[in-house]
Amino acid sequence: MGAHSPRSARSAHTGARDLLATAHAAQVRELTAAGVLADPAWRAAFAAVPRHVFVPWFFTGRGAGHERLWGEDPDPARRARWLRGVYTDAPLATRLRDGELVSSSSQPSLMAKMLDALDVRDGDDVLEIGTGTGYNAALLCHRLGDDHVTTVDLDEEITESARSHLARLGYRPAVVTGDGARGCPARAPFDRILVTCTLPTIPHAWLGQCRPGARILAPLSTGLIALRVRDAEFAEGRFLHAAAYFVPLRGAAAAEAAAPGAEPGAASGAGAWTAHGLPYELVENERFQFMLMLTAGALHPREALDLWRGEGRPARERFGVTVSAEGQWSWLDDPQGPYVWPLGEAEGTDAAGVSPGGW
Repeated sequence: MGAHSPRSARSAHTGARDLLATAHAAQVRELTAAGVLADPAWRAAFAAVPRHVFVPWFFTGRGAGHERLWGEDPDPARRARWLRGVYTDAPLATRLRDGELVSSSSQPSLMAKMLDALDVRDGDDVLEIGTGTGYNAALLCHRLGDDHVTTVDLDEEITESARSHLARLGYRPAVVTGDGARGCPARAPFDRILVTCTLPTIPHAWLGQCRPGARILAPLSTGLIALRVRDAEFAEGRFLHAAAYFVPLRGAAAAEAAAPGAEPGAASGAGAWTAHGLPYELVENERFQFMLMLTAGALHPREALDLWRGEGRPARERFGVTVSAEGQWSWLDDPQGPYVWPLGEAEGTDAAGVSPGGW
């Protein structure tokens, strides 16, 4: 019988399917062993939703050296590399534009931590900002049901692709093309807002689209802020322990909210901060870098270093954020305490980086 007979083709297809299923099951076991799928409901969701459906290809490398790995590549060695990559606990670049990353598939263990921290209950309505591949939306749909999930992304190409991936597994949430910073008023109110892109500040529009007591979980600086919404004018909360690095929120509303005079990416490299006389080894300390980014424009880097040392090198969970009609502030330990800084202030303004009562 020929090498390309229907029987051999079916056998190859079955073998590939078995490899995918085995890799998927192994990842769920690894995430469970790591302790990030302690909730049986989320463990069941990760077991039911295979990542490879949402990442048919991804890019490796940097700059001009990007390489595209594809699940349908005719080269078996490259297909094997794609499969290993998809089921590695790592973020994957899924969409580039002019060499710049515009969309990715988040690290599965971080996704699991964020979904757990979202603290959903049956019947909750969730708004996801940053659809990406649609993988996160599928997990939410499995947990809550399609009718309770709305996901928004700025790029129609991204939302169309995500919609197709979701439909392949039978999930049909509301997939909306729009500026995530403006939320989705047509589907409001929401009990939870989950954000999968880094923010400069918290868009006020989201508070007005939340039910009282709603929870917003969003990347800010290099951490995850968990805010409890009191009403359309006020939300407050602390950072989680975990580090988080995401693609920045895009769109007109996001640009308006960005810190005036901020230099994009300045905090990501040691050179920008060692120029201020900061010790290199501290600049590379990711907990200190979190504080640098959180207080950028409000505290001089040397002031940030003195405070960080003086307060016992505080971890992320000692910091928090308050959002009100009057403005937005980050703070250390106590929102009414001595260490309070405005978010989104340009360096050199009158805001000295302390609460009105002085430092």
